Amino acid sequence: MDDRDLHHLRRCVDLAAEAVDAGDQPFGSVLVSAEGDRLFEDRNRVGGGDATRHPEFAIVRWAVAHLSADARRSATVYTSGEHCAMCAAAHGIAGLGRIVYATSTIQLGAWMKELGRSSLAIAPLRITDVVPGAQVEGPVDAFADEVRSLHARAADRSAPRAPR
Repeated sequence: MDDRDLHHLRRCVDLAAEAVDAGDQPFGSVLVSAEGDRLFEDRNRVGGGDATRHPEFAIVRWAVAHLSADARRSATVYTSGEHCAMCAAAHGIAGLGRIVYATSTIQLGAWMKELGRSSLAIAPLRITDVVPGAQVEGPVDAFADEVRSLHARAADRSAPRAPR
């Protein structure tokens, strides 16, 4: 983990904040080439009703359409939260390279429990449970409080309100 990694993770957390501001869940991701060029970025877009509109999944779709197998293998995916099982499977099938995440699936599960929110409808697997041998780094403690607060904002926004 170096300054370049932290720079890209910072962008992911900023994208996660944009997602919350737009009414979506707090996740953001960036795809970076082996040369360090930002190739693609996206934020969560599940608010429209399509629960598969995760930024990591959007990265996979973009990478398959625009990059060779070698370029995918040498690229790095940065993300505010560790991939869910769906995104990890897509990542592995597409042959993408290294993953660097700011916060983990374990952290997210604990935060959701604290916030009284349910987790995903799928098992909270680690990336390496889905893609054995995947090169992953994270979590990064420096982002934990900020990402947790984004999840709290999103949970508060979606909490049922008492009748007036």
